[in-house]
Amino acid sequence: MAQGDSERVQQARKLAGADPRKAEQIYKDIISQPPSATSDAAVREYETALVSLGELYRDEKNSQELVGLVTKSRTVLSSFAKAKTAKLVRQLLDLFNDIPNTTDIQISVTKSCIEWATSERRGFLRQNLETRLVTLYMAKQSYYDALTLINGLLRELKRLDDKLVLVEVQLLESRVYHALGNVSKARAALTSARTSAASVYTPPLLQANLDMQSGMLHAEDKDFNTAYSYFIEALDGYHTQDEPQRAQAALQYMLLCKIMLNLVDDVNQLMTSKQATKYAGQSLEAMKAIARAHANRSLEEYERALAAYKYELGSDAFIRNHLRRLYDAMLEQNLIKVIEPFSRVEIDHIAKMVGLDTQQVERKLSQMILDKVIIGVLDQGAGCLNIFDEAQRDVAYDSALATIEKLSNVVDVLYTNQASMLE
Repeated sequence: MAQGDSERVQQARKLAGADPRKAEQIYKDIISQPPSATSDAAVREYETALVSLGELYRDEKNSQELVGLVTKSRTVLSSFAKAKTAKLVRQLLDLFNDIPNTTDIQISVTKSCIEWATSERRGFLRQNLETRLVTLYMAKQSYYDALTLINGLLRELKRLDDKLVLVEVQLLESRVYHALGNVSKARAALTSARTSAASVYTPPLLQANLDMQSGMLHAEDKDFNTAYSYFIEALDGYHTQDEPQRAQAALQYMLLCKIMLNLVDDVNQLMTSKQATKYAGQSLEAMKAIARAHANRSLEEYERALAAYKYELGSDAFIRNHLRRLYDAMLEQNLIKVIEPFSRVEIDHIAKMVGLDTQQVERKLSQMILDKVIIGVLDQGAGCLNIFDEAQRDVAYDSALATIEKLSNVVDVLYTNQASMLE
């Protein structure tokens, strides 16, 4: 309890645990009267009561009352200094983060606050709220709405030359494009963010977010060694800023890099490190199970790990996508090992050997034939795979094709010249 708190605030805080309704009434009495702008004590009492009431609603998971509090308080906050108003609005909106399943409510109340900030001509607060709205759109996977908002913000911020907010928005742009699968645009946006960050002081948490995104994009290019080094930097940043959830995610990504590089010994060393001990949990145990299955080249063990840690391995899109690629690679290796001794083999036999469904194996074999991983054809009538020896490529065909292409170019030039002469 802060020393500067008034008697009414202290009384309400004592009652909050035993009788929350009485505490709520005291807080409401305080904020019902706008404080005198000339009295610092009255303003401080109002601020404390406002945030404390919001925290009470947050603890009770009462999102509707919290929405009402944000809406009603804006009338009084209009008379406060711009910096103080921005801080209090952000504090109140942050309280929603601890209430589950409130993304739609947060989007609605944030839009309402943006309209209010626009009408009050509070540009800095509006930009901050629009940046928050982009994050909420991403959480809801409304990526095109997020991009529309980002494009407007970027135009405005570049004109105002507000580098710090520009870095945040460019980083969000990179994340949106990454989520949409457009890695080249995601990389370009991240490069712009790093360029903007080079000319301004970047807070440690924002720098950690930049490193995290850099690691993810390098992993998309299968450069897992560089990705690993970025994830280390991100982990250090999150650790110093006391962000346990993000630190655990960075540690998971580090383990994923080692698994993709097939460095099982490094995975075991990382699991016994100081960071792994501090952030130990089901997420790290899930990665350990995947590493064990990959080391054993066991698809059955791999699928058991996916089933046992469904939430830990399925809730993160980055991990989910890379584990799918890892599974495909393991399946290919197992299939190649099984069919290697044969020139003709039943698909049912292959399915039994790898412990998978016949249709699943048939689909994978079709894909491998199209990708030219194996040279063969599927005889679906007989339910067999026919494998051929790889034939030597006849260089005469390549020479003939090159000659025909050159002759075609010559004919095109002659035709063009003849047409110009006729004109």
